[in-house]
Amino acid sequence: MPVAAADALRCWHDRPALAWPTRAGHETVLGVICHGGATDEAQAAPEPLWPPYPVPERWQVHGPVRQGRLGCVRYRSNGVWVFGTARADDRSPGGMEAAAWRAYADLFRVLEREGCAHLQRLWNYLPDIHGLDDGLERYRRFNLGRARAFAEAGRGLGAGAPAACAMGTRTGPLTVHFLAGRQPARAIENPRQVSAYHYPRRYGPCSPTFSRAALADLGGGVRVLFISGTASIVGHESVHLGDVAAQTAECLRNIDAVLGVAREHLASSWSLEALRGRLECTVYVRRPADLDLVRAVVTSHLGATSPAAQAATYLRADVCRAELLVEIEAQLALGG
Repeated sequence: MPVAAADALRCWHDRPALAWPTRAGHETVLGVICHGGATDEAQAAPEPLWPPYPVPERWQVHGPVRQGRLGCVRYRSNGVWVFGTARADDRSPGGMEAAAWRAYADLFRVLEREGCAHLQRLWNYLPDIHGLDDGLERYRRFNLGRARAFAEAGRGLGAGAPAACAMGTRTGPLTVHFLAGRQPARAIENPRQVSAYHYPRRYGPCSPTFSRAALADLGGGVRVLFISGTASIVGHESVHLGDVAAQTAECLRNIDAVLGVAREHLASSWSLEALRGRLECTVYVRRPADLDLVRAVVTSHLGATSPAAQAATYLRADVCRAELLVEIEAQLALGG
């Protein structure tokens, strides 16, 4: 069942090069992610590279919302959509694995309470992502804790998982932002890559739990494609090791592949070039010194005068594999 127009969700950004469809009338903020900074000093967040200030992303709905707290999660909901943030201290007993389980277990309890069962998008920010926690890399501990929470909530660990990213930050507790609704999104995979939930055990005792992208109905005739954090991976192998320009170009080829699959599910006949030019990209760069080179590759691919190139945000963060130097996530709104 489509989302009713009265319950439609909208996104507003501080960089107006890409304007999402808007409606007349009062809109209420459902949730905020501050790309390149945190709205709360107790959160973990990547650091801004370009523009050199945080860029807020505000999710808005018509009418009243209620605010709640459950365990380590604070959230806002209008009964159709829920946006929240889980913060869990990974320095407590059990380390990162226990923190990830706690964050996701509480998150799923919120979704059950609000009747918004379907995760659309997740942003996971992990301090010291490549450090060791009881002899195992902290990102792999995170995957174990997340998978346990998914399993205990009766949710599948494979096909149909939400879009997501997992980035390393310098400071802060484990921070998970999430958007969920009453209707499921359509999961989309990349034919150039092995689905993350099918990675072999060489990448850890438990595979990551996310889809390469998700196509969601926001209501009011608007659909949004959430493209997960996308790296220089072909099949399941990291490629172009040590070459940040080639890695950036490979990220963009993977995003093009996802767009190609998404076109099959869009009613209108958008060309790949048209879709690419409307992308809203967040580019995570491991080494700040690589910013100019990464920006040049992204701008060339998107088109220097395109709204996508003008609206791209660049952040300093660590990618989930230590050998990867850049990762790109994106979203694309159509209709309205």
